[in-house]
Amino acid sequence: MKKIDAHLHLAKIVAGYCRRGELRAIGEGKCQWGSGEVFQLFPQTGEYGEDCFTAEQALAIMDRNDVEKAVLMNGSMYGFQNIYHEELLEKYPDRFCPSCEVEPFATNHMETLQRFLEEKHFHLVKFEVSSGGGLMGCHDPFDLSGDRMMEIYKMIEKNHGVVALDVGDILMESHQTTALMRIADRCPDLKIVICHLLAPMREKKREWKAELQMLKQANVWFDIAAMPKIMSPDVYPYPETVETLAEARDIIGADRMMWGTDAPFAATQDTYEHLTDYLEKSNVFTQKELEDIYYNNAQLVYFTK
Repeated sequence: MKKIDAHLHLAKIVAGYCRRGELRAIGEGKCQWGSGEVFQLFPQTGEYGEDCFTAEQALAIMDRNDVEKAVLMNGSMYGFQNIYHEELLEKYPDRFCPSCEVEPFATNHMETLQRFLEEKHFHLVKFEVSSGGGLMGCHDPFDLSGDRMMEIYKMIEKNHGVVALDVGDILMESHQTTALMRIADRCPDLKIVICHLLAPMREKKREWKAELQMLKQANVWFDIAAMPKIMSPDVYPYPETVETLAEARDIIGADRMMWGTDAPFAATQDTYEHLTDYLEKSNVFTQKELEDIYYNNAQLVYFTK
């Protein structure tokens, strides 16, 4: 079955930033925050780098797992990868859809965004806004549908692009379902992707289902990246994760869901192979649903302009 990894991270240089301060690689796949906290960012399996994760390393892993393409997400933990993503736009146009990202509180962020969209021809803009590891850990909470952000969405919409938003879980101030609804309403021609299926929590399943119902909009999709990690301690082949994904399918439809791994960090918990094939082993989704989740939806959203 053809597959597109709709949520993958590369890092030519780790230059992360968030509420813990800066993040830098210290070797053996480990990184250290400015706070002093050390953790494993890159799996030590021989497939990933000691202090980075490159396109060539990713392609080797993808090819071994029959993954045809990948969507490259910027992320605060890795730091801005815009320049590297520019290189990959030209070098691997048939394998990757790289994202760009701007700091919306930077003085010249609109000029920078315009350059990415109109001169460098990025199709995807990613914002990690979560209070846990994104912009709302670096800034005071702000309205995701306020004037500052709406100006950004309008520019992306004007350029026929896609915006991906990681809003964190329901306990975070960044988790603004009503704001997401306003964005979808005010930018009807903007493709909106909400990462990690809104990060469901076991004790908040009722609220999560209500949010999915609210966000069942014609221009909204969800990636399911890192779901096995979110549903930890669920173990391969992840029956609880599959059950949760089936609940989401019954609300929003399989045509709104996109498979992704969130590697390399998610692959420190389990292998890329297991993160790739667990849906196929579940016998919960039809063949058509699997084709949509694994490939067709991401092809439409990210690789069709």
